Amino acid sequence: MGRYRALHRFGGNRGGWDAKSGYRASIALARSEERARRPKTGKLKRCNRLRAEVEALLVKKYSPEQIAGALAKTYPDRPEMQVSHETIYKAVYVQGRGELRRELATCLRIGRALRKPTGRRTNTEHRHIPGMVNISERPAEAADRAVPGHWEGDLIIGKNQASQIGTLVERSTGFVQLLHLPQGRSADVVAQAMITAGSVFTCR
Repeated sequence: MGRYRALHRFGGNRGGWDAKSGYRASIALARSEERARRPKTGKLKRCNRLRAEVEALLVKKYSPEQIAGALAKTYPDRPEMQVSHETIYKAVYVQGRGELRRELATCLRIGRALRKPTGRRTNTEHRHIPGMVNISERPAEAADRAVPGHWEGDLIIGKNQASQIGTLVERSTGFVQLLHLPQGRSADVVAQAMITAGSVFTCR
């Protein structure tokens, strides 16, 4: 037909093929952008049975990873009854729009709490930061890196502890921000640097 095989496959009203003038890149781009703007219904919202299975397993304290594995094992030949753990996290925390009941967010497991000593207090207890949340207690969606918006901070100390720089890493994308710390590395200084860096991403 005088055109590439790929263009023939996506001919007609799809892609960038125009019956009169042939393939037009501008038409292909416009149609691609139009398809991207169309609202997409999530898999858990489309399939009532799949949604019910996921909700039942969440209530049983299954993690999203365990749910994805269990469904793949139970329905190996039915892709419509399988779902990724990322989709489950997003249905609870990001999309929300009726895909999973909001109260199911509380069913997601978090890291096991540290065992508290029953004996006498040690000196290390006095060095804990007031109100500190241990890394083992962070939400499951943060530990899994499935949902964006969770940051991890650290300090890099220079030779002879004469200089320092802070780092902020977005756990889902791996995006890194460096924090300039010319005034030292005290808790207040580092906290203010993190607040300043985070303000760049404040929604307007």
